[in-house]
Amino acid sequence: MRPKNIEKEEAIRTTAMRIIAEEGLENLSMQKLAKEANISPRTIYLKYENKEDLLVKLFIDEVIGSYEAAVLQDFNEAMGFAEGVQKIWLNVFHYFVANRSAFVLMQYGKSSPLLNQSFQEKNIKEGQFFAPVHRFLKRHTQEGMIVNLPFEVQRALLFAPVLELVNEYFEHLNRPQQIINEERIIQSCQSVIKGMRIPND
Repeated sequence: MRPKNIEKEEAIRTTAMRIIAEEGLENLSMQKLAKEANISPRTIYLKYENKEDLLVKLFIDEVIGSYEAAVLQDFNEAMGFAEGVQKIWLNVFHYFVANRSAFVLMQYGKSSPLLNQSFQEKNIKEGQFFAPVHRFLKRHTQEGMIVNLPFEVQRALLFAPVLELVNEYFEHLNRPQQIINEERIIQSCQSVIKGMRIPND
């Protein structure tokens, strides 16, 4: 039989992620969470100082942990540039389509102190998050395969377009036609690959 404190912890996190996915992060409150998880507010505050503390811990587990592992699945930094970028894009797309709440957290984290707070709590230094991707981009830059831009720019070119396409996927869930699928992801990825590569004259 599982300890009740573990069951309560899972209920809190599962319910919080469901509220974030279905109603948006702005509609998550500690009172609402307690009611929907059928747990007393006091129990939640024993585990988390406040909503911000809860979000930081969720971000650490769902973004820094699960998201990074999912994106790096079957990725190898020794891959060719096109193969590696396509693997990253497909992994990003499949992970977030199956984990909408994690996507909401990611988007929120990019525009708030949440990302930096999570890195500080985990003692993650610049370059450690997605380190294999950093080395992948650095190698292809040094080999003259891709345009030599600051790493932050390369990272934005690699991740920002696919994250925007994931956002479009969710935007189109309630529309007559879904325009974002794996084929469209691959087509868009090829355009980004072409844009980052140094042309062969």
